This record gives sequence, C-alpha cells and structure tokens, in this order.
Amino acid sequence: MSRRGLLLCGAAAVLFGAATPASSRLAEHLPAFVLAGLLYLGAALAVTPFAGRRPPTAAALRAAAPRLAPAVVLGGAVAPVLLALGLRRTPSATVALLLNLELVFTAVVARAVFREHLGRRVVAGVGAVAAAGVVLTWGDGGALRWGALAVAGACLCWSIDNAVTANLDTVAPAHLTLLKGVVAGGANLALGLAGGGSVPAGAVLGALVVGALGYGASITLWVTGARELGAARGQLVFALAPFVGAAASWVVLRDPVQARQVAALAVALAGVALVSGSGHEHLHHHDAREHDHAHTHDDAHHDHAHDDLPAGAEPGPGRHAHRHVHAPGEHAHGHVPDVHHHHDHDPA
Repeated sequence: MSRRGLLLCGAAAVLFGAATPASSRLAEHLPAFVLAGLLYLGAALAVTPFAGRRPPTAAALRAAAPRLAPAVVLGGAVAPVLLALGLRRTPSATVALLLNLELVFTAVVARAVFREHLGRRVVAGVGAVAAAGVVLTWGDGGALRWGALAVAGACLCWSIDNAVTANLDTVAPAHLTLLKGVVAGGANLALGLAGGGSVPAGAVLGALVVGALGYGASITLWVTGARELGAARGQLVFALAPFVGAAASWVVLRDPVQARQVAALAVALAGVALVSGSGHEHLHHHDAREHDHAHTHDDAHHDHAHDDLPAGAEPGPGRHAHRHVHAPGEHAHGHVPDVHHHHDHDPA
C-alpha cells in the first residue's frame, strides 16, 4: 500500500468529516440548494490557484468527458443537495455515521462496474464497516427516516463519483474539483436563489469556508490519494470521515454519545486496519498509454525522459506531474488497483 496515498486519503477524511457538523449548523439558515451550491463554489475557489497552473487541454477534456459527466452531475450536484436535505431532518452525529454507506457503495460499484480487484482483506474490511453502519443507523426498531434515506442517496451518488474519478488520469484533481464547483455548484446556487427566501451573509461566508476546506481540499486530496490506492481502498481510508464528524458533533455540538456508537467505531477502525496490507503480486501486462498524474522515477513504471533536462541527465527523485507516455510491458510486483493497475484477475 502507498503510504502517501493513505496519508492523503486520511487527511481528506478529516477535512470532510469536520465539514459535516459545520454544514449541519449552516443547514438551519440556508435552503438545501443554496447550501449545496455554496459548498461546491467554495471548493472551486479553494483550488482555483492550483488549477490555473497547468490548464487541461481540449483533447484531455474530451477524453475525460464520459467520466466527468457523472462525476459533476451526481457527485457535484445531486449528492450535496441530498446531504443538505438530510442535515435538515437528522441529528448531525447520525448523519456523520450514515456517511459510512459511501464506503460500501463505492466498493460495490468499483467491483461490479469497473472490475476493480478487492481481495479478501478489502472485502472483510468493507464488511466490518458496513456492520458498524448497521449497528449505528438501523437501531431504534429499524425505522428509517426520510433524512436518513436522503443521506444514503447522497452516499450512492458519491460512490459512483468515486469510482469514475479515482482513475481519471487525463484531468488533474484540482481541475475536476473546479469543474464540479463552477458547473454543479453554480447550478444549485441559481436554483436555490430562484426559490426566494432570505440568505444571511454570515451563513454564506461560512458555507464558502466549509466548502473550501471540507470539499475543495478534501476532494483534491482524496482523488490524488485514490490514484495510488484504487477507489475501494481509498474509500476505506476515507471511512474515517464519519467518525471524525461524529466526534466533532459530540464535542462541539454536544450531541449525546451512545455506547453503540463507540462500539461501532472500534469495528470500523478494525475494517480499515484489515485493508492496510491488501496489496497482491502476480505477472501482469501494461498496455501503452498516455496520461497525466503525480509520480516519481524510482518505481517500476516511470522511466521516461524529460525534454527540459540536458542530454544524458536523469530526472530527480522528487514527485512531479506532467503528461507522459508508458510503453507496453509485462512484469510482476506487488501492487494495488491504482492508476496503473486496472487489469483483469482470474476468478480464483
């Protein structure tokens, strides 16, 4: 497993988790569409300085369009509205813990639709997190409120977004976040304002700040980390976010702490631990490809030359990003379903 990928996805989880109780307070003052739009516009503002450094080419955007469309519509437009609706009807700690469903949906989509290799440890880890979610959210007689269903719908939308963007290597994470913020966030804000009603200036500013950190920085960190871990593994690390949100709700918003919540936290953390050593090794083939992502030259995949170096000079060991070409090849080494390893596996 990539330690850097784990750290990036973990940092994304902390930021997104803290955004949930903050958004819960904002939902008391802002309509759902307005809140959803401002959160993603804040995300766009946060990444604009980074996105402007290396704008994507028209060809790269066209190649990414089939994956960009569901990411923007489902992940950037529909999911945040459903979450905002859920926050208006459900306690903050409950919403935070319900977000565990995103992990379960992501693993299912990654395997069923994109044929991402999971392995026994990942399946067991997902099962543990799912069990923790059941304990937390299906109590009290098994009744599901409409708010909980809205949050579950948001998780399903984000799981599809996760699966299509984890290996979207023709557009940088900052560009993806900017596009979601401008297009989806702008559309939701326009719809919300068209509905009328007061929009307090303080709440607007708060939503932009929460969006910049909890969505802009978080999304960019997660996409970058998931490209090194694969969508399912990246989302398993991101499963820490609901518990960060629940802890913040307990401490800051003073939601009551329940014994079953603490027990479920331990089960979910055990699930994350299961996946930490889930890489595997076998002979596999790489087709020729051209893409753009952060990388170093001390691994088994990046041996290309740099045009801006003197003849005979070797690229340094530092991590950098640019468009580069991979020649076809075949080798065996330990790996996870990162941006270079989305090959098929035998059923066994």
